[in-house]
Amino acid sequence: MDTVFLMNSLWVMISAVLVILMIGGFILLETGSTRMKNAGHIAGKTILTFGISSIVFWAVGYGLVFGEGNSILGFSDFFYSGYDVEGLGLSGAVFFLFQLAFAGISLTIAFGGFAERAKLSVYLVFALLFSVLVYPFIAHWIWGGGWLAEHGKQDFAGSTVVHLTGAMAALAATILLKPRIGKFNKDGSANNIEGHNQVFTALSVLLLWVGWFGFNAGSTVTVDGAFFGFVALNTNLAAAAGTVAAMLISWIVLGKADVPMMLNGALAGLVAITASCAFVDTWAAVVIGLIAGILVFYSIRFFESRKIDDPIFALSVHGTAGVWGTLSTGFFATPELATVGNPGLFYGGGLEQLGVQALGVVASGAFAFIVSFIILSFMKITMKGLRVTEEEEIIGLDISEHGSYGYPELVNKEAAAKGSIEIPSTGNVPLSSQQPSVN
Repeated sequence: MDTVFLMNSLWVMISAVLVILMIGGFILLETGSTRMKNAGHIAGKTILTFGISSIVFWAVGYGLVFGEGNSILGFSDFFYSGYDVEGLGLSGAVFFLFQLAFAGISLTIAFGGFAERAKLSVYLVFALLFSVLVYPFIAHWIWGGGWLAEHGKQDFAGSTVVHLTGAMAALAATILLKPRIGKFNKDGSANNIEGHNQVFTALSVLLLWVGWFGFNAGSTVTVDGAFFGFVALNTNLAAAAGTVAAMLISWIVLGKADVPMMLNGALAGLVAITASCAFVDTWAAVVIGLIAGILVFYSIRFFESRKIDDPIFALSVHGTAGVWGTLSTGFFATPELATVGNPGLFYGGGLEQLGVQALGVVASGAFAFIVSFIILSFMKITMKGLRVTEEEEIIGLDISEHGSYGYPELVNKEAAAKGSIEIPSTGNVPLSSQQPSVN
C-alpha cells in the first residue's frame, strides 16, 4: 500500500481522535459554567447525544453531506460501509470518522442554548432532527460541492459549517425556552448566575485548544508538504491573541481582569481562525484573534441586554466569532494561500470574496436558525413543552431527570427525593428576584 496513503490516514485518524476528545472539553466547559445541581445531567446528556449523532451520521448524515446529488443535498452513500473513495488519498473510513466528529461538535454547540432548563427527551429528539435536517444541508453546501462551494465560499475547518450552525440552533432554543429562573429581574436587569467550577472551565479551554489542532490542522487531510504545521501555527496565534484581547478589554471596561471572559476570548479566537487558518498569513491570524477577543466581550453584553439567557455564551463564542472568522478571509486571504475562492480585499481581490463570505453567513445562519426554530416549535407542541417544571429546575436536573446527583457526597439523596432538602437554585441570586419558568 502507498506510503503517502498510510501517512495521510494516520494523520487524519489522530486528528479525528483529537476532535472527538473535544467533547470532553465541552463537558467540562458546560459543567463548569453552570451550577453543580445540573453537573451529572450535563455530562451524561453530552455523551448520549454524541452517540445519537454518530449513529445518525453513519445512517444518513454522511450521504446527505458527501453523497452524489445536487447543489442542495446529497442522495447516496447512506449506511456507510467503510469503503474507500477513489482519489481521496486516505482511508475512507478514517475520513468518515473525521467528518462524524465535526457533526457531533456542531450539535454539542447547539445544546449550549438548552442548558439547565430543557427536558432530557428534548435533547434526544433534537439531536436526531438536527443531525438530519440542519447540519447536513449547510455542510453539503460548503464542503460537499454544493451551491456555496460553487461560489468559492472559504471555510477551511468550519467557522460557518460547525460553529455558526450550532450557534444559530442555540439561539432558537434560548428564545423558545425562555431565561432560567432568576436570570432577569422584573425591571429587566440581569443577575449573574455563576458557574460552579472555574477550574473546570479553564481546563476545558486547554483541552479544546489542543483539540483544535486536530480540528484545523487535521482538515488538511494530508501530510504533503507538512502544511498542517502552518495551519496549526495560525490556530495557536489566533487563540493566544483572543485570550489577551478579551482579558485586556474586560480589565479596561470593568476595572477587573475577568477570568471567564479571558477563557471565552481564547475560544473566540479559535472559532474565528477556523475558517481562515489555511488562507491567511501569520500576522493576519493574530489580528483575527485580537478582534475576536474584543467582539466576544461586547457580544455577550449585547445578548444579555436583549434578555437572552445564554448560559455558556455559545451565541457569542461560536456565533459572533464564527461570523467574524468567516468574513475575515474576505479581507486577509492571500493569493498564494487562497486555494479556494479568491484573495481578500487587502490583497487586491476587491469585494468579491468578501461578498461570497457574507452570502454564506446570511444563508447558512438563517437556514440553521429558521429550521431549528420550526423543529423546536413543533416539539414544544407535541412534547407538551421543552422545559422542565419550575420545581424540577429549582431542584436541579440531576435529581429531577435522573434520580441521582453529580456530586453525591454533597447531598443526602433520600432527603432530596422526599423534598426535605434545599438545593441552591440560583447561586447568589435572591429567590425574590426569580421569575417563573415558561413551558
